[in-house]
Amino acid sequence: MHTPELLLSYIQEDAPFGDITSETTLGDIRCKAVIIAREAGLIAGLEEAATLFSYFGAIIHDRYSDGCEVAADTVIMSMEGPARGILLVERTALNIIGRMSGVANRTRLLSSLLSTTGVPIRIAATRKTAPGMRYLDKKAVMLGGGDPHRMNLSDGILIKDNHLALVTIETAIQRAKHHSLYRKIEVEVSTPADAVAAAKFGADMILLDNMTPDLVRETLDVMNRKDLREHLVIEVSGNIDETNLLSYAIPGVDRISAGTLTHTVRNFDVSLEITHELKKPFQDTQ
Repeated sequence: MHTPELLLSYIQEDAPFGDITSETTLGDIRCKAVIIAREAGLIAGLEEAATLFSYFGAIIHDRYSDGCEVAADTVIMSMEGPARGILLVERTALNIIGRMSGVANRTRLLSSLLSTTGVPIRIAATRKTAPGMRYLDKKAVMLGGGDPHRMNLSDGILIKDNHLALVTIETAIQRAKHHSLYRKIEVEVSTPADAVAAAKFGADMILLDNMTPDLVRETLDVMNRKDLREHLVIEVSGNIDETNLLSYAIPGVDRISAGTLTHTVRNFDVSLEITHELKKPFQDTQ
């Protein structure tokens, strides 16, 4: 879960010494405001935005739920409260909604493409996220129907090429198992021979990295012939996006991880509009 401290750190970044424009020009004006989705699509980040607006004194009257489909020009949140608080949060909240919605929509696009193949493969995220945005990026992937994969380096054992440049596959897996029998062990490989070795030495998951679709098929065929596929999760990764995704929808592949879900994000278009000043004293009627 996100914490208020994490969200407040975004405000601290944007206004380390306050919003001097609003503080010097607005006084104690209270107002109503709405957030509008300027395009159609899946919406995300409203929970986080509402948390921030509420922290700075706004009352949220209506908002859509994260994961909902919205039409263009839909009011997705309405609020009232101190204008200085609302404007302090405005850009940070819109950045969160825009980025998370962008990630959710891209994830849904790739997930929907996979669903057309009839092969039961899940699209998954990677750790290629914006610094400080890991939790929100991963949550947006889940809202779009994807798998979050590892949240961080403490979250799972994934033996990669740079580990294997220093120790053998057998040694790496043995040491990982000695450390904990309760964690799944995934090994990244780039050849059929290394995939076979990782399976024989007890890996739970094999990541076929930067393989062509033909090499993925060859690797799966070899592992099937050697009876190494039972209870083994196969993941494919490496420069996969909507242009080549379907070529990797190969029977036997369980998961496709794609950095493009979070490292190349097109922001979803949202805006905040002040509707009018409140003329009478502000009261919480909820």
